[in-house]
Amino acid sequence: MEAETLALAQEIDFSMWGLYARATFIVKLVMLMLIAASIWSWGIIIQKLINYRAARREAQKFDESFRSGNPLDELFEQIGSQPDGSSEKIFAAGMIEWRRSHRTDGGLIAGATARIDRSMDVAIAKEAETLQKGLPILATVGSTAPFIGLFGTVWGIMNAFIEIAEQQNTNLAVVAPGIAEALLATGLGLLAAIPAVIFYNKLSADSDRIVGGYEAFADEFATILSRQLDS
Repeated sequence: MEAETLALAQEIDFSMWGLYARATFIVKLVMLMLIAASIWSWGIIIQKLINYRAARREAQKFDESFRSGNPLDELFEQIGSQPDGSSEKIFAAGMIEWRRSHRTDGGLIAGATARIDRSMDVAIAKEAETLQKGLPILATVGSTAPFIGLFGTVWGIMNAFIEIAEQQNTNLAVVAPGIAEALLATGLGLLAAIPAVIFYNKLSADSDRIVGGYEAFADEFATILSRQLDS
């Protein structure tokens, strides 16, 4: 009897593909969903890492130009009213409102400082939205993937026990494949969730630091303009 059980166990394919192929339709669907969620998450992670690196590089380059001592009007003429960089867009928003606040006689319209601040705040909000786009997906995958995998495991174990009851055979060779298939769903759920949670926290912190840099620049720029207004 033990020899027959051992021979049966050796005939069963316990590879990842073998476990997937023997799983029921519901468990297969759960596995495919988790694999797709994992691929989607990694796509977002890689894209955000590239985008954040480019944003930090652009901010550093613009900061060097801003602190070079050149007149602000000259810097604005160089980058134009519709620049590509995030820091440049914030600067352009402030400069555009600064120029609009001047009357034809050279005087300033009342409330110029508040309008400049609001213009830059709107530009910062738009850039922050762009930076954080996709992060909620990572949060969703990180919080739901383990439960989706657990659902697949419960469903798979339920079907394994049903098969045991139908065959009236409790040999390990009969029980093990169904349980292994079910546990694979949990493993895939964790495989999708763990990187999503880790990188969601990292990317959220990176995004906050980048936006914080934009806000610090806007405050410094507003201070410079306010000083010119007072003079």
